[in-house]
Amino acid sequence: MAGEMNSQRLFDLQEAQKLFKIKYEKLSENVYNSANVLLGRVKKSYDFVGQKIQITIPSSFSGGVGSGSLPKANVAIYERAELEAKKMYAVVEIDRETIKASLKDEGSFVRATKEVVQKAVESFMRNMSRALFSDGTGILGKIEAINGNVLTITEATFKEANFEERDLVNALDVNSGDYSLSTVIGGSTPETQEITAVEPETRKVTLSGTHTGLAVGDELIMQGSHKNDPEGLKGVLQTETELTAAGKSPYGISPARRWSAGHVEAASQAAVSTDMLNKAMLNIKKKCGKSPNLIVCSFKQYEKILNLLEDKKRYQVNTRAGLKSKSGADISFSGVEFMSVDGPIGIFPERFVEDDRIYLLNDSHIEIKHRPDFGWFDDDGTVFLRKPSDDAYEARYGGYLQVYINPCFHGVIKDLSV
Repeated sequence: MAGEMNSQRLFDLQEAQKLFKIKYEKLSENVYNSANVLLGRVKKSYDFVGQKIQITIPSSFSGGVGSGSLPKANVAIYERAELEAKKMYAVVEIDRETIKASLKDEGSFVRATKEVVQKAVESFMRNMSRALFSDGTGILGKIEAINGNVLTITEATFKEANFEERDLVNALDVNSGDYSLSTVIGGSTPETQEITAVEPETRKVTLSGTHTGLAVGDELIMQGSHKNDPEGLKGVLQTETELTAAGKSPYGISPARRWSAGHVEAASQAAVSTDMLNKAMLNIKKKCGKSPNLIVCSFKQYEKILNLLEDKKRYQVNTRAGLKSKSGADISFSGVEFMSVDGPIGIFPERFVEDDRIYLLNDSHIEIKHRPDFGWFDDDGTVFLRKPSDDAYEARYGGYLQVYINPCFHGVIKDLSV
């Protein structure tokens, strides 16, 4: 009897695991599907198995047509896009004493962990959003000036959303010409430093330590992320010429007329106009046969568009038909509509878009392909993993994925006045 009583007082991680999954699986899915508009609207699949995914891309018609006499047959051009999964994680610690203190009250245990759990998924989604609107390099910004442990980021590369207090970053020595992690400042082992302060107005980022080897022109990257991010809009949506000049072949396909962005306009510091938006819409439809159904822009451009469309704007709550998360939760967003050639489409601000950019997107031609069991890691029977040499448990969220963007169906207007 005494043995039974003692066993009842002991904390059972299996029970915590059940509580964790029941209470928070739906919460995690809801956060994942509503962190930003584009993440909520794009397709998501969870059956990415094998080393790579190969997608056949038709790049021409068959050509065997003619009038007056029987034409010769000619085969269509097909390309093969290859997708490799990228590893993306969020890790949190849960103090063992906190868990122990709430054993007799399920509600207190839920309250003790709810914030930690939600913040883990929110952090993952912030990083996912960063990657989705980036170029796959993991680079956060380039250093313009150094004053001790205070770094000034160049105006051209500074994006406030890229820098948050408590983020851990590495630095890359661009003078070496080699972006492998072996060139990280501090030697062959990547040196990780915490961001302790961010001043957006002056583009200053303070690190937790001083680096004698750091130089102007070096770049900060999210810890361990250099060239490890999934593909992003900034990297894929370029002209054929831009992709060729950068030596980039999205998903292994060489840049071509039908394997480049549907529309790219460098505005040369001009203000956004309805003419620009209409031109982009028509060019994308002309190239791929479909108009964009979503406009995502920076907050600065969103403000300009609101003023531009003051007498025409319509507000809506837009839920795409059939759009649900894995947990069955509906996903909806409030936005402003722009009247395109195919009807009204939503316009949404996104903090990870550069101040001078507007993206015109087809969300049905963007897909996040996950490997199975994406979410909380529980392969060993529990979400909680005991930390060696520390009185705490660790929980991990994330998995392996790749973002697939067919460039023809989307466009970008950049270099707008801010």
